[in-house]
Amino acid sequence: MSLEKTIMEDIKTAMKAKDKVALESLRAVKTALSYAKTEAQVDELSEADEISILQKQVKMRKEAAEQFTSQGRDDMAEKELQQVTVIEKFLPQQLSEEELAAEITVIIQQEGASGMKDMGKVVGIANKKLAGRAEGKAIAGEVKKQLNA
Repeated sequence: MSLEKTIMEDIKTAMKAKDKVALESLRAVKTALSYAKTEAQVDELSEADEISILQKQVKMRKEAAEQFTSQGRDDMAEKELQQVTVIEKFLPQQLSEEELAAEITVIIQQEGASGMKDMGKVVGIANKKLAGRAEGKAIAGEVKKQLNA
């Protein structure tokens, strides 16, 4: 079943359960997917595009939660984080810190990277290889840590 169909089924379930947080989250994702299809002028998005859209939705909500927390609006931050939880169910299993470090080590060895001058190349390759399984920020942080070591 495609992601869009799965989300539509989950929207129906959330409506029946009167789950406002899930309903709002799922509708936002559905809108983002529809918008991306319209922009690309295609009938179906690739799985990589769908994952990218979901990651953007998660990132937006995490950033909003940080802003709300810094402004003392913990109630709004909590709502954003609940939406993150709903959206993350559609993403592939995220790598642990140890798994991420191991993957980055392999990429660095394969590319023969030796210092910070190679960071861009390694991050680019890692982002493609680990798409959907790790956030770009975490990838860049780990690459920087290993290349500085």
